[in-house]
Amino acid sequence: MNILSPGTPLSLNRQDIQVMGILNVTPDSFSDGGQFASIDNALKQAEQMIEQGASIIDIGGESTRPGAADVLVEEELSRTIPVIKAIKQRFNINVSIDTSKAQVMAEAIAAGADLINDVRALQEPGCLEIVGQSSLPVCLMHMQGQPRTMQHNPQYQDLIGDIKQFFEQRIEDCHEHGIEKERIILDPGFGFGKTVEQNYRLLANLTCFDDFNMPILSGTSRKSMIGKLLERDIEQRLAGSLTTALLAVERGASIIRVHDVQETMDAIKILQITHQLTN
Repeated sequence: MNILSPGTPLSLNRQDIQVMGILNVTPDSFSDGGQFASIDNALKQAEQMIEQGASIIDIGGESTRPGAADVLVEEELSRTIPVIKAIKQRFNINVSIDTSKAQVMAEAIAAGADLINDVRALQEPGCLEIVGQSSLPVCLMHMQGQPRTMQHNPQYQDLIGDIKQFFEQRIEDCHEHGIEKERIILDPGFGFGKTVEQNYRLLANLTCFDDFNMPILSGTSRKSMIGKLLERDIEQRLAGSLTTALLAVERGASIIRVHDVQETMDAIKILQITHQLTN
């Protein structure tokens, strides 16, 4: 286990642990909506997360919380592209664009983005082509349904098997568009079309995705799977977020997407030293 520090090139080595700091430049994200909508506030938050140890900053301009409304491409561009440019100009840090729109992907790549993070796994028109024409890595996330309706009544015949089948098809589609498996990261999609029990079953069985031999991204930070189990409001979910992050690392996740960078780094460093000293 090797924890990457800020300024280190983006790694797709499954043995490297990377903390991805969440930077939502939206007015309605579930945890921090509106806090970082201005460039100045976004830069301050990015700087703080970098100082705390994040090696990736994930910038999102459209909320994907349950029930979230769609955002026009022009609005998403105006929220994200200036922030990407400003961060890349000021800091030596990997920047990820959290989007499902081909035009946003294209302009983010031109602005200096290092990673495409797509909750819809490149299923929207033009996305496979844009990423295929680039050399950037991409994170494919599993989601049942769409953000507006995904939590109404999620059902699976075989939770792990269904998600693996989804990834197999998306990987094949990527390959057909020139996106090599060496560029692909997989995200099982905690909280995206899963019940509380399904989320924890997924976490408990995360090693099942080792079969793909690809980096796994885990994003459980402050999510309702924690709040509902522990009966905690969003600002009271740190302990649950840290626990699920450590469980994910123990089960093979190598990119941990979080709001609380410093606390997550501290927890992973303790996990790292115990691994190193295990006889």
